[in-house]
Amino acid sequence: MATKEYSKDEPAPPRWVFDLHNPPKPASKNAGSVSNPPGYSETSVGKRAGSSKVVPRKAPTTEETDTLKIKKSWEIALAPAKALPMNAIMMYMSGNSLQIFSIMMVFMLFKNPLTGLMQTNEVFRRYETEGNKETMLAVKGCYVLMQLLALGLGVWKVNGMGLLPTTRSDWLAWEGERQPLEKAVFAFR
Repeated sequence: MATKEYSKDEPAPPRWVFDLHNPPKPASKNAGSVSNPPGYSETSVGKRAGSSKVVPRKAPTTEETDTLKIKKSWEIALAPAKALPMNAIMMYMSGNSLQIFSIMMVFMLFKNPLTGLMQTNEVFRRYETEGNKETMLAVKGCYVLMQLLALGLGVWKVNGMGLLPTTRSDWLAWEGERQPLEKAVFAFR
Protein backbone atom coordinates (compact mmCIF):
# COMPACT_ATOMS: atom_id res chain seq x y z
CA MET A 1 0.00 0.00 0.00
CA ALA A 2 1.43 3.34 -0.96
CA THR A 3 1.67 6.08 1.62
CA LYS A 4 -0.53 9.08 1.05
CA GLU A 5 1.13 12.48 1.04
CA TYR A 6 -0.62 15.60 2.27
CA SER A 7 -0.06 19.10 0.88
CA LYS A 8 0.84 22.12 3.02
CA ASP A 9 -2.45 23.88 2.16
CA GLU A 10 -4.60 21.13 3.74
CA PRO A 11 -4.86 20.92 7.51
CA ALA A 12 -3.05 17.93 8.99
CA PRO A 13 -5.36 14.94 9.45
CA PRO A 14 -5.71 13.23 12.82
CA ARG A 15 -3.21 10.56 13.76
CA TRP A 16 -5.68 7.71 13.23
CA VAL A 17 -6.20 8.71 9.58
CA PHE A 18 -2.45 8.67 9.04
CA ASP A 19 -2.21 5.22 10.70
CA LEU A 20 -5.09 3.96 8.58
CA HIS A 21 -3.39 4.93 5.30
CA ASN A 22 0.07 3.89 6.45
CA PRO A 23 -0.14 0.46 8.10
CA PRO A 24 2.88 -0.68 10.09
CA LYS A 25 5.41 -2.90 8.37
CA PRO A 26 5.18 -6.57 9.28
CA ALA A 27 7.67 -7.64 11.88
CA SER A 28 10.31 -10.13 10.87
CA LYS A 29 9.98 -13.70 12.10
CA ASN A 30 13.06 -13.46 14.27
CA ALA A 31 12.03 -10.21 15.93
CA GLY A 32 9.28 -11.71 18.10
CA SER A 33 10.21 -13.30 21.40
CA VAL A 34 6.94 -15.23 21.66
CA SER A 35 7.27 -18.84 20.57
CA ASN A 36 4.67 -20.68 18.56
CA PRO A 37 1.97 -22.52 20.51
CA PRO A 38 2.22 -26.29 20.96
CA GLY A 39 1.04 -28.18 17.90
CA TYR A 40 1.59 -25.25 15.54
CA SER A 41 3.93 -25.70 12.61
CA GLU A 42 4.61 -23.14 9.94
CA THR A 43 5.04 -25.81 7.29
CA SER A 44 1.47 -27.08 7.69
CA VAL A 45 0.13 -23.53 7.49
CA GLY A 46 2.19 -22.84 4.40
CA LYS A 47 0.96 -26.02 2.74
CA ARG A 48 -2.66 -25.15 3.30
CA ALA A 49 -2.45 -21.50 2.42
CA GLY A 50 0.10 -21.58 -0.38
CA SER A 51 -0.85 -24.80 -2.07
CA SER A 52 -2.97 -24.50 -5.16
CA LYS A 53 -3.72 -28.21 -5.19
CA VAL A 54 -6.63 -28.98 -2.89
CA VAL A 55 -7.26 -32.61 -2.10
CA PRO A 56 -11.02 -33.21 -2.09
CA ARG A 57 -12.49 -35.11 0.80
CA LYS A 58 -13.78 -38.50 -0.20
CA ALA A 59 -17.48 -39.12 0.16
CA PRO A 60 -18.49 -41.31 3.12
CA THR A 61 -19.67 -44.81 2.41
CA THR A 62 -23.20 -45.91 3.19
CA GLU A 63 -21.95 -47.93 6.16
CA GLU A 64 -20.25 -44.87 7.64
CA THR A 65 -23.35 -42.77 7.04
CA ASP A 66 -25.56 -45.41 8.67
CA THR A 67 -23.21 -45.58 11.65
CA LEU A 68 -23.38 -41.81 12.12
CA LYS A 69 -27.16 -41.84 11.79
CA ILE A 70 -27.45 -44.59 14.40
CA LYS A 71 -25.21 -42.66 16.82
CA LYS A 72 -27.29 -39.51 16.38
CA SER A 73 -30.54 -41.43 16.80
CA TRP A 74 -29.25 -42.97 20.06
CA GLU A 75 -28.48 -39.46 21.32
CA ILE A 76 -32.04 -38.42 20.55
CA ALA A 77 -33.47 -41.58 22.12
CA LEU A 78 -31.61 -41.04 25.40
CA ALA A 79 -32.31 -37.30 25.61
CA PRO A 80 -35.54 -37.74 27.66
CA ALA A 81 -33.58 -39.77 30.22
CA LYS A 82 -31.12 -36.92 30.62
CA ALA A 83 -34.00 -34.60 31.51
CA LEU A 84 -35.47 -36.97 34.14
CA PRO A 85 -33.23 -35.93 37.08
CA MET A 86 -33.90 -32.25 36.45
CA ASN A 87 -37.65 -32.88 36.20
CA ALA A 88 -37.60 -34.98 39.37
CA ILE A 89 -35.85 -32.23 41.33
CA MET A 90 -38.28 -29.64 40.00
CA MET A 91 -41.25 -31.81 40.96
CA TYR A 92 -39.83 -32.33 44.44
CA MET A 93 -39.19 -28.62 44.90
CA SER A 94 -42.63 -27.54 43.69
CA GLY A 95 -44.30 -29.25 46.65
CA ASN A 96 -47.46 -31.33 46.89
CA SER A 97 -49.96 -28.56 47.35
CA LEU A 98 -52.34 -27.53 44.58
CA GLN A 99 -50.88 -24.28 43.31
CA ILE A 100 -50.69 -22.83 39.83
CA PHE A 101 -46.95 -23.51 39.60
CA SER A 102 -47.20 -27.17 40.55
CA ILE A 103 -50.21 -27.68 38.29
CA MET A 104 -48.36 -26.16 35.32
CA MET A 105 -45.31 -28.31 36.07
CA VAL A 106 -47.41 -31.46 36.15
CA PHE A 107 -49.19 -30.46 32.94
CA MET A 108 -45.85 -30.05 31.16
CA LEU A 109 -44.61 -33.30 32.67
CA PHE A 110 -47.50 -35.12 30.98
CA LYS A 111 -47.64 -33.07 27.78
CA ASN A 112 -44.02 -33.48 26.68
CA PRO A 113 -43.82 -37.30 26.90
CA LEU A 114 -47.24 -37.72 25.29
CA THR A 115 -46.29 -35.55 22.31
CA GLY A 116 -42.95 -37.39 22.16
CA LEU A 117 -44.73 -40.73 22.03
CA MET A 118 -47.09 -39.56 19.30
CA GLN A 119 -44.22 -38.21 17.19
CA THR A 120 -41.81 -41.14 17.56
CA ASN A 121 -41.75 -42.00 13.87
CA GLU A 122 -41.36 -38.37 12.78
CA VAL A 123 -38.42 -37.87 15.15
CA PHE A 124 -36.46 -40.77 13.66
CA ARG A 125 -37.66 -40.58 10.05
CA ARG A 126 -34.62 -38.72 8.72
CA TYR A 127 -32.20 -41.18 10.36
CA GLU A 128 -33.87 -44.33 9.10
CA THR A 129 -32.48 -46.06 6.00
CA GLU A 130 -32.88 -49.48 4.46
CA GLY A 131 -29.62 -50.65 6.04
CA ASN A 132 -30.44 -49.74 9.64
CA LYS A 133 -34.14 -50.57 10.03
CA GLU A 134 -33.53 -53.32 12.60
CA THR A 135 -31.30 -51.13 14.75
CA MET A 136 -33.77 -48.27 14.55
CA LEU A 137 -36.45 -50.50 16.09
CA ALA A 138 -34.26 -50.87 19.19
CA VAL A 139 -33.60 -47.12 19.23
CA LYS A 140 -37.32 -46.35 18.95
CA GLY A 141 -38.06 -48.86 21.72
CA CYS A 142 -35.55 -47.14 23.99
CA TYR A 143 -37.07 -43.75 23.14
CA VAL A 144 -40.56 -45.01 24.01
CA LEU A 145 -39.24 -46.46 27.28
CA MET A 146 -37.65 -43.13 28.23
CA GLN A 147 -40.91 -41.31 27.48
CA LEU A 148 -42.80 -43.83 29.63
CA LEU A 149 -40.35 -43.20 32.47
CA ALA A 150 -41.11 -39.48 32.19
CA LEU A 151 -44.84 -40.30 32.33
CA GLY A 152 -44.18 -42.45 35.40
CA LEU A 153 -42.57 -39.43 37.05
CA GLY A 154 -45.74 -37.48 36.30
CA VAL A 155 -47.91 -40.21 37.83
CA TRP A 156 -45.69 -40.20 40.93
CA LYS A 157 -46.14 -36.45 41.27
CA VAL A 158 -49.91 -36.59 40.80
CA ASN A 159 -50.10 -39.34 43.41
CA GLY A 160 -48.02 -37.22 45.78
CA MET A 161 -50.41 -34.33 45.28
CA GLY A 162 -53.31 -36.59 46.28
CA LEU A 163 -55.06 -36.45 42.92
CA LEU A 164 -55.06 -40.19 42.24
CA PRO A 165 -57.88 -42.20 43.81
CA THR A 166 -55.73 -44.75 45.61
CA THR A 167 -57.35 -44.88 49.05
CA ARG A 168 -60.64 -46.40 50.15
CA SER A 169 -62.08 -43.03 51.08
CA ASP A 170 -61.81 -41.91 47.45
CA TRP A 171 -64.49 -44.45 46.50
CA LEU A 172 -67.07 -43.76 49.23
CA ALA A 173 -69.75 -42.83 46.70
CA TRP A 174 -69.80 -46.42 45.49
CA GLU A 175 -69.43 -47.95 48.93
CA GLY A 176 -72.43 -49.88 50.18
CA GLU A 177 -73.63 -50.08 53.73
CA ARG A 178 -72.01 -52.90 55.62
CA GLN A 179 -74.28 -55.62 56.85
CA PRO A 180 -73.24 -56.79 60.28
CA LEU A 181 -72.65 -60.47 60.80
CA GLU A 182 -73.99 -60.40 64.37
CA LYS A 183 -76.37 -58.17 66.24
CA ALA A 184 -76.02 -57.22 69.83
CA VAL A 185 -79.11 -56.63 71.92
CA PHE A 186 -78.89 -54.80 75.16
CA ALA A 187 -80.52 -56.46 78.10
CA PHE A 188 -82.34 -54.28 80.59
CA ARG A 189 -82.47 -55.47 84.16
